[in-house]
Amino acid sequence: MDSLFDRLKKADPADAKRISADIRMEMSKSGSASMDLLLKRGREALEAGETDAAIEHFTALTDHAPDFAEGFHARSIAYARAELFGPAVADIERAISLRPRHFPAIYGLGAILEELGETDLAYEAYARVHSIHPHFEDVTTKLERLGNEVRGSEL
Repeated sequence: MDSLFDRLKKADPADAKRISADIRMEMSKSGSASMDLLLKRGREALEAGETDAAIEHFTALTDHAPDFAEGFHARSIAYARAELFGPAVADIERAISLRPRHFPAIYGLGAILEELGETDLAYEAYARVHSIHPHFEDVTTKLERLGNEVRGSEL
């Protein structure tokens, strides 16, 4: 994974998209077929708008695979969709503690902090994402917009 992250940091936008997909695929492998199935079922429930069912699948996953960062990241998404921001942030923190360069989780943290009006902290989260994956989604736009807000609040 280290070599993928090194390449991601230096890649042009087109290559970054492919490398990012490779990293996400690797981060989604738990090493257990049954845990991968729980992740798949949780994601399917989330896509179907069945947030409670998704949370149940992801909770079973995190209970049985407490060292699998993607399980916590996935459950954080479900919690955020249910507007349970405290548990969402707790799961993001767990995911990041297990995999410090988990840029989708860090981005999710930024989005939640932004939703909660914590502009300075959201900016820091997005800056961290940018340092790992400079071409991730709209992180540059978010940094520019929030940077203006952060600097404006300092005046």
